[in-house]
Amino acid sequence: MARDSDDDAPRRIQDADDLINARKRDEYERTYAVTSDHVLDTQEALARRRRLDLVWRAGAIVSVLALLTAAVATAIVGDPARLGVGALICAGVLLIALLAMATSLIIGRSVPSRTRAEALLASAHESMWQLKAQASPDLGERRKLYREEVATAIEKYQADSRKYRRIHNGLQTLIMIGSASTTTIAALDTGKELTWQSVTLTVISFAITVAAMFTGYYKFRERSYFLQQTADAMEEEANAVRLGIGPYSEFGPGEEDETLKKFTQRVEDHRNEQRRRQQQLDQPADQAAPTSQPPAP
Repeated sequence: MARDSDDDAPRRIQDADDLINARKRDEYERTYAVTSDHVLDTQEALARRRRLDLVWRAGAIVSVLALLTAAVATAIVGDPARLGVGALICAGVLLIALLAMATSLIIGRSVPSRTRAEALLASAHESMWQLKAQASPDLGERRKLYREEVATAIEKYQADSRKYRRIHNGLQTLIMIGSASTTTIAALDTGKELTWQSVTLTVISFAITVAAMFTGYYKFRERSYFLQQTADAMEEEANAVRLGIGPYSEFGPGEEDETLKKFTQRVEDHRNEQRRRQQQLDQPADQAAPTSQPPAP
């Protein structure tokens, strides 16, 4: 009896499909690796441009302050020759600031501008998102990936919270020291002519006003409090789902999908609440305010 040649057709078709899928996976992995490297290179270029811009701005500010200090001191003393060491210090600071600005400009020639670097990074991220969308992972895989990304989100919230706390503490310190200095200098300033006391009093009063305005407008303490609160809540959820306690104690070993579903929903609730608080903080004080204010330090 002759063997039917169609008997191996399903196997040959399956082998061909496996070969095609394997080639697609290899192509996806190569493309993903190249795209990831492009994203990292673009991020590095943008970070370098930001550092160079920061150096240039700092040099410009220091130069202006050095020139302003020299001009005010000359106006107070009257004779530039009497400045002595102070003039040398101002000249040295100005020279260092100018050298820093020149260095940043020279190095910056090989680095794309900030606008171009941000555009390249956005394009690289879009390519990465399109590549991930083509992979089309199933729901369970997406939830597992989301669980791993929660740790990164927690670290970001905590880092932002620490940053705003440092800014708030710095501004509060400036306000307190400035207030005490203003009172002291005002008590010493008994003349009406332009003296170093009156100039210092004006500068400190201006700094206090600016610090108070920034503190009241940007609400650094409130932002720090709410970000830390959200980070603590998300960390509590992550610990609970990892240890199988709290709201996840009712799920058994074979119910991982349900556990991840509940975990994802609860974490998203926390993140949505944080976004709502952020929107309320960004609104003017006469329009909206956060539902719960942070406790006084």
